[in-house]
Amino acid sequence: MTQPFGVAIVGLGMAVKPHALALADLAEAVTVHHAWSPSPDRRAAFHAAYGLPVTERLETVLEDARVEAVLLLTPPDTHLDLVRRAIAAGKHVLLEKPLEADPARADLLVAECAAAGRTLGLVLQHRFRPSAERLRALLDGGALGTVVGAGAVIRLWRPQDYYDQPGRGRLARDGGGVLLTQGIHTLDLLLAMAGAVDQVAGFATTSAVHRMETEDLVAGAVRFASGALGTIDATTAAFPGQAEKIEIIGTHGTATLAGTALEVRWQDGRLEAMAADATPGGTGADPMAFPHDYHRALILDFVDAVRGGRPPRADGRAALAVHDLIAALLAAASSGKVVPVRRR
Repeated sequence: MTQPFGVAIVGLGMAVKPHALALADLAEAVTVHHAWSPSPDRRAAFHAAYGLPVTERLETVLEDARVEAVLLLTPPDTHLDLVRRAIAAGKHVLLEKPLEADPARADLLVAECAAAGRTLGLVLQHRFRPSAERLRALLDGGALGTVVGAGAVIRLWRPQDYYDQPGRGRLARDGGGVLLTQGIHTLDLLLAMAGAVDQVAGFATTSAVHRMETEDLVAGAVRFASGALGTIDATTAAFPGQAEKIEIIGTHGTATLAGTALEVRWQDGRLEAMAADATPGGTGADPMAFPHDYHRALILDFVDAVRGGRPPRADGRAALAVHDLIAALLAAASSGKVVPVRRR
């Protein structure tokens, strides 16, 4: 029998819950050898909640040959340095989004993992929602015809006390606001469905709803490389929060993803629908109010990618494409011009 895949968790903050629950489900296939945080209180709380082994030293994680990969869940501005330590120790990395707080450091992170021959996966779990996978299959099969329009609506709610936490919503730690911290999931899914974006225009601001450094309200227009047009509407100021939406308009019909629900209407009168999950999806004041099923599927895909020598479905290259789109949207907002999206 294949030995369980060995992992360690680095970072035990808010984002750890769905990972810990997913890893508990995968206990026969994946073994958590260590969990580390520099905070003794967080280590104790994590161990009490999930019963997984904790360590006081990051070096213990890096020196343990049983650990094949590090699941890195720390703030964005720490990512490059910790990834460098992990790959120097021969570990693969599954990294919580975004890649980094700084665009240049994000580029370095992806390049250095590739140069070291280490697999880099990103926690962009929306790709693993059953409704998203169904839409992807329809698009791949040509069921919607040629895509002529595609856009995203991301109207979430975060109260001010969310942004009052140290470093949250600040460029130095997070690297951005609603686009990079919350919207990145939906924007990644939009690119996976509709393809690369060529040009953007738009506006971004910090609204009167929040006291924060980065943007909480964005209105953008996009032209895809295919010629399709669309819009991006993103905010964390929309109380009480709504399910994020992606709409794909094709020559044969229109598909709408609303959170975890899918509705496809063809011009010949056919209708296909998938119901939403019962949970609200992290659209409101509790950003972790969603099931861990998608994390479980993402972790399994990462393990299979490492063992099969292939890229994960959500890899560094895909993450850079979203970073590039976000950078172009913010550049367009600050310049008032139509801005090309970086082509790699």
